[in-house]
Amino acid sequence: MVVVNRREFRIGLVMVICFFVILFVMFSPLFGGKNAFEAADDFFNSIAKGSTYYMADLAKEAEKRRGRVVEVTIKLGDPKAASSAARMLKAAGALVEETGPQLRAAGDLARITAAAIQDSEAMFKNSGQEVAARYAVSEKEALYLWWTAFREMEKDLKRQRKFEEAAWLSTVSKKALEVGYNFYGIQAKSASATAGGLAFSLIFYVIYTLWWGYAILFLCEGFGLQMKPGGKKEV
Repeated sequence: MVVVNRREFRIGLVMVICFFVILFVMFSPLFGGKNAFEAADDFFNSIAKGSTYYMADLAKEAEKRRGRVVEVTIKLGDPKAASSAARMLKAAGALVEETGPQLRAAGDLARITAAAIQDSEAMFKNSGQEVAARYAVSEKEALYLWWTAFREMEKDLKRQRKFEEAAWLSTVSKKALEVGYNFYGIQAKSASATAGGLAFSLIFYVIYTLWWGYAILFLCEGFGLQMKPGGKKEV
């Protein structure tokens, strides 16, 4: 293509070069060993963590189920995982019978879920070593085992038509286990304390996006390509 408007072309070219220079910098590990996208992900995760703490309320809800005994079959598919899960359930006061990758467990629903909530809270507070020490498995593996066991327990309870108990296990999984697992290792921050960072991120995103749009616009004008309104045709 032939350059028609040199001034617009030069402006567009400089803007494109600046855009990709900034993009290269953002992909470089200049932010504490991470690139800009990873650092931004950690930043927004830390803000999200500050508003997703449910463990204290869940612990109170668990106490309301004290004395409610459940008997369930838990199919884990792996004898080693089943053995670790059995150890965790026994620590929560459950009676557990192991048959290879399958467990038959009976215990107080409140005690079982309270143990899972306690482990989730430790993970949420980045004290995973407490969980690892309790069960002799890694902290993330422990929470994953709780999550897997609860999923299987939920299925069995639904088969028994114990829908309230199944729903409670689902709630603990979503609001305790998943939250503790996903936010482990992240420092919580409040949105008000990071207002400056939030404002900068939003403003930068808008300017950077518009910058690219105008760069393409100037290049097109440099090549003589322009948008023109279409005329209304009479039928």
